[in-house]
Amino acid sequence: MIRHIVMWKFHESADGADRATNLRKAKALLDACADIAPGTREFEVAIAQSGFECTYDLVLNCVFEDAAALQAYQEHPRHVALKPFMSAVRLERQCMDYEIQGTTRT
Repeated sequence: MIRHIVMWKFHESADGADRATNLRKAKALLDACADIAPGTREFEVAIAQSGFECTYDLVLNCVFEDAAALQAYQEHPRHVALKPFMSAVRLERQCMDYEIQGTTRT
């Protein structure tokens, strides 16, 4: 399985709206992608909560069955269509993909 994590820091204002408005729109656009790729095991989008120490404004945290499922998500037209908006409103973006076997906590 592949974990896919993306974090964004947003401009104070961009694309004709303030940060809070753009965050809500970005979350809605990403949430609409939750079921676009077969092999999606987990899909979570969250806006940073005030009161916690946060360096980024929005996070996408997903698990895909394999690299092919991640690729299908990345190439899906609905995902591709949101990229221009995300590019316009983001100040920074960080991404990390890594293979996971399962979780064991002690």
